[in-house]
Amino acid sequence: MSIHSKWVTFGVIVGSRGFFNPALAAEGRKKLLSLLQSKGFQAVITDEKATPNGAIETLADARKCAALFSKHKASIDGIVVSLPNFGDELGVVQTLDLAGLDVPVLVQAFDDDLDKVGIRERRDAFCGKISVCKQPLPV
Repeated sequence: MSIHSKWVTFGVIVGSRGFFNPALAAEGRKKLLSLLQSKGFQAVITDEKATPNGAIETLADARKCAALFSKHKASIDGIVVSLPNFGDELGVVQTLDLAGLDVPVLVQAFDDDLDKVGIRERRDAFCGKISVCKQPLPV
Protein backbone atom coordinates (compact mmCIF):
# COMPACT_ATOMS: atom_id res chain seq x y z
CA MET A 1 0.00 0.00 0.00
CA SER A 2 1.23 3.49 -0.76
CA ILE A 3 1.56 6.36 1.70
CA HIS A 4 -1.91 7.38 0.51
CA SER A 5 -5.08 5.80 1.78
CA LYS A 6 -5.60 3.88 -1.48
CA TRP A 7 -3.64 1.74 -3.87
CA VAL A 8 -1.81 3.67 -6.57
CA THR A 9 -3.29 2.92 -9.98
CA PHE A 10 -1.65 3.62 -13.32
CA GLY A 11 -3.26 3.79 -16.71
CA VAL A 12 -0.87 1.85 -18.93
CA ILE A 13 -0.25 2.44 -22.62
CA VAL A 14 2.03 0.00 -24.41
CA GLY A 15 3.00 1.62 -27.70
CA SER A 16 4.02 -0.32 -30.79
CA ARG A 17 4.82 0.32 -34.44
CA GLY A 18 3.75 -2.21 -37.05
CA PHE A 19 7.01 -2.86 -38.84
CA PHE A 20 8.85 -3.74 -35.61
CA ASN A 21 8.69 -7.29 -34.29
CA PRO A 22 5.28 -7.52 -32.55
CA ALA A 23 6.63 -10.11 -30.10
CA LEU A 24 8.66 -7.30 -28.49
CA ALA A 25 5.44 -5.42 -27.68
CA ALA A 26 3.78 -8.49 -26.18
CA GLU A 27 6.90 -9.36 -24.17
CA GLY A 28 7.34 -5.77 -22.95
CA ARG A 29 3.70 -5.59 -21.88
CA LYS A 30 4.06 -8.75 -19.79
CA LYS A 31 7.29 -7.55 -18.17
CA LEU A 32 5.85 -4.14 -17.26
CA LEU A 33 2.61 -5.53 -15.84
CA SER A 34 4.55 -8.09 -13.80
CA LEU A 35 6.82 -5.36 -12.42
CA LEU A 36 3.92 -3.08 -11.50
CA GLN A 37 2.10 -5.93 -9.77
CA SER A 38 5.24 -6.99 -7.87
CA LYS A 39 5.58 -3.43 -6.53
CA GLY A 40 1.94 -3.31 -5.39
CA PHE A 41 0.57 -1.04 -8.11
CA GLN A 42 -2.75 -1.49 -9.89
CA ALA A 43 -2.97 -1.15 -13.69
CA VAL A 44 -5.75 -0.09 -16.01
CA ILE A 45 -4.84 -1.41 -19.48
CA THR A 46 -6.72 -2.52 -22.55
CA ASP A 47 -7.36 -6.23 -22.78
CA GLU A 48 -4.52 -8.07 -24.48
CA LYS A 49 -6.90 -9.22 -27.24
CA ALA A 50 -8.53 -5.81 -27.79
CA THR A 51 -5.66 -4.62 -30.00
CA PRO A 52 -2.86 -6.37 -31.89
CA ASN A 53 -0.35 -7.62 -29.29
CA GLY A 54 -2.23 -5.70 -26.60
CA ALA A 55 -0.50 -2.51 -27.77
CA ILE A 56 -1.69 0.91 -28.94
CA GLU A 57 -0.77 1.92 -32.46
CA THR A 58 -3.75 3.23 -34.43
CA LEU A 59 -6.48 5.78 -33.80
CA ALA A 60 -8.93 2.89 -33.32
CA ASP A 61 -6.62 1.45 -30.62
CA ALA A 62 -6.31 4.89 -29.02
CA ARG A 63 -10.09 5.21 -28.86
CA LYS A 64 -10.42 1.84 -27.10
CA CYS A 65 -7.74 2.71 -24.56
CA ALA A 66 -9.06 6.24 -23.97
CA ALA A 67 -12.59 4.91 -23.37
CA LEU A 68 -11.21 2.50 -20.77
CA PHE A 69 -9.21 5.26 -19.08
CA SER A 70 -12.24 7.56 -19.06
CA LYS A 71 -14.32 4.82 -17.43
CA HIS A 72 -11.70 4.51 -14.65
CA LYS A 73 -10.82 8.22 -14.48
CA ALA A 74 -11.51 8.51 -10.74
CA SER A 75 -9.03 5.76 -9.86
CA ILE A 76 -6.12 6.56 -12.23
CA ASP A 77 -3.30 8.40 -10.46
CA GLY A 78 -0.93 8.58 -13.42
CA ILE A 79 -0.15 7.19 -16.85
CA VAL A 80 2.78 4.94 -17.75
CA VAL A 81 3.60 4.91 -21.45
CA SER A 82 5.83 1.96 -22.22
CA LEU A 83 7.68 1.57 -25.49
CA PRO A 84 8.99 -1.97 -25.99
CA ASN A 85 9.80 -0.91 -29.57
CA PHE A 86 9.77 2.42 -31.40
CA GLY A 87 6.05 2.87 -30.73
CA ASP A 88 3.59 4.98 -32.63
CA GLU A 89 3.65 8.51 -31.25
CA LEU A 90 0.25 9.41 -32.67
CA GLY A 91 -1.46 6.43 -31.03
CA VAL A 92 0.00 7.42 -27.68
CA VAL A 93 -0.80 11.14 -27.97
CA GLN A 94 -4.29 10.47 -29.30
CA THR A 95 -4.97 8.17 -26.33
CA LEU A 96 -3.86 10.85 -23.87
CA ASP A 97 -5.87 13.53 -25.63
CA LEU A 98 -9.06 11.49 -25.94
CA ALA A 99 -8.91 10.27 -22.32
CA GLY A 100 -8.63 13.82 -21.00
CA LEU A 101 -6.99 12.85 -17.73
CA ASP A 102 -5.14 15.50 -15.75
CA VAL A 103 -2.48 13.22 -14.26
CA PRO A 104 1.31 12.86 -14.56
CA VAL A 105 2.66 10.84 -17.49
CA LEU A 106 5.84 8.75 -17.40
CA VAL A 107 7.31 7.62 -20.72
CA GLN A 108 9.56 4.55 -20.48
CA ALA A 109 11.58 2.97 -23.30
CA PHE A 110 13.11 -0.50 -23.34
CA ASP A 111 16.85 -0.70 -24.05
CA ASP A 112 18.25 -2.34 -27.15
CA ASP A 113 20.71 -5.15 -26.50
CA LEU A 114 23.86 -4.23 -28.41
CA ASP A 115 24.21 -7.80 -29.66
CA LYS A 116 20.57 -7.86 -30.84
CA VAL A 117 20.04 -5.06 -33.33
CA GLY A 118 18.96 -7.12 -36.32
CA ILE A 119 15.53 -6.65 -37.87
CA ARG A 120 13.83 -9.18 -35.53
CA GLU A 121 15.34 -7.93 -32.25
CA ARG A 122 15.81 -4.19 -32.77
CA ARG A 123 13.66 -2.08 -30.47
CA ASP A 124 14.74 1.49 -31.30
CA ALA A 125 12.52 2.49 -28.38
CA PHE A 126 14.65 5.44 -27.28
CA CYS A 127 14.06 7.14 -30.64
CA GLY A 128 10.38 6.38 -30.24
CA LYS A 129 10.45 7.97 -26.80
CA ILE A 130 11.87 11.17 -28.27
CA SER A 131 9.17 11.11 -30.94
CA VAL A 132 6.37 10.56 -28.40
CA CYS A 133 7.61 13.30 -26.08
CA LYS A 134 7.99 15.79 -28.91
CA GLN A 135 4.33 15.54 -29.95
CA PRO A 136 2.18 18.34 -28.55
CA LEU A 137 -1.16 17.43 -27.07
CA PRO A 138 -3.98 19.14 -28.98
CA VAL A 139 -5.48 22.07 -27.11
